Amino acid sequence: MELEKIEATIEAVLFALGDAVGTEKLAAAIGHDRETTRRIVHQMMDRYNSREGGMEIIELEDAFQLATRREYYEALIRVAKQPKKYVLTDVQLEVLSIIAYKQPVTRQEVEKIRGVNSDHALNRLVEYGLVGEAGRLDAPGRPILFGTTEEFLRNFGVRSTEELPSIQPDLVEEMKSQAEEEVQLKLNL
Repeated sequence: MELEKIEATIEAVLFALGDAVGTEKLAAAIGHDRETTRRIVHQMMDRYNSREGGMEIIELEDAFQLATRREYYEALIRVAKQPKKYVLTDVQLEVLSIIAYKQPVTRQEVEKIRGVNSDHALNRLVEYGLVGEAGRLDAPGRPILFGTTEEFLRNFGVRSTEELPSIQPDLVEEMKSQAEEEVQLKLNL
């Protein structure tokens, strides 16, 4: 198959499916290996980025998605009904960050880190599609393991959780000491 047809096939698959499509599936669609497929898609991404079109190909872990460029969201919203926007509370952001950095993690582990019940925040994150089931822990009761989703990656503008900012150890120590001081102040009341 000539390169132009291969790229057209990739574009058609990405457009038709709408969601992220794994490299393995794209490779099967064009009859090439994963590395060749990845190289072709990256060439397409470069070409999409060098022109003034309304679409772009984004990479999400080991998958690719055809998406609207961010600068055209406003025009899209004017035509389509505005999607339900959600605002994350501080509690939800805290739970989300614990899951993002510790995944896969159980609800009990999240609550142990936070020190309080996190049911409501976790349920909202699942409802928003930012967090999902990542398996089951091989322990009594087989608790659910939670992890972040492709929607999380899209919303936070990263290709994988490895691109999340690293936590600086000195900041962790500072936060621990502040938390200990707060607890001490509350106990003295």
